[in-house]
Amino acid sequence: MGTEPTVTSERDDSPYGVSAEELARRARALTPARIVMALFPYLLVIAVFSVAKLVPAVKDFLTGTDRKIPWPGLDGHVLTVAGKVSTSTVYTLPWLSSPGTLLLLCSLVVAAVYRVSMSTWAREAGATAHKMRFAFLTVASVLALAYVMNLSGQTITIGVWIAGAGAAFAYLSPLLGWLGTAVTGSDTSANALFATLQQTAAQKAGLDPTLLVAANTSGGVVGKMISPQNLTIAATAVGLVGREAAILRKVLPWSIGLIVLMCLLVGLQSSVLAWMLP
Repeated sequence: MGTEPTVTSERDDSPYGVSAEELARRARALTPARIVMALFPYLLVIAVFSVAKLVPAVKDFLTGTDRKIPWPGLDGHVLTVAGKVSTSTVYTLPWLSSPGTLLLLCSLVVAAVYRVSMSTWAREAGATAHKMRFAFLTVASVLALAYVMNLSGQTITIGVWIAGAGAAFAYLSPLLGWLGTAVTGSDTSANALFATLQQTAAQKAGLDPTLLVAANTSGGVVGKMISPQNLTIAATAVGLVGREAAILRKVLPWSIGLIVLMCLLVGLQSSVLAWMLP
């Protein structure tokens, strides 16, 4: 015969701030239906993105709604290193195909399934946007800086200088993405800022540009867990507001360990493990 595990009514010292008895009671209340409802938002996102990105007809329809906007004052007046007109001055507005739009649509479906009124949904969306306003500003500022540096040739100049490190740069390449994402909270921003630099440095140092650009992205993913913006989002999502420092102390050693391993892997893939690359 099985027996119910013994629990105490003493308050738990963990950040959850509830007793072990309360945690056990909540665990017993997790019926299959409640678990399915809890997983529904994630399953919906997986399904929507799978269809949007993997079904050719849907993917072509979504990208077909993109709008090309030539940037006034810049389009046709900025040249590349080769002396050709740069196409980066034409902004693509993915108003429907953007992952952000797809997530927004998913949130509306989830609100309907959870029977959340549109007014409540709007208040929550507004409160979240207000809470993340400085993160929005940081990402937008970094992207703006990336455009200025790329179009003015600064990124290429820095890349040529870094290429002076030669083959040793491959061991340091992931650090750029790691630091960029840790500061901005966005792997996209880190890629926008450093991808051209990585490509230029690789070409000048005789390394594989694809490897170093991928290393920038991989390093950025590792740096995401220590980004202040992401720590705030995680703490808010699980009700641990104000405990960001405690979370950082737990994840920082993992982040450092992973970035060291990533640097070693990329360095070796640029030489003795080159056979691993496609």
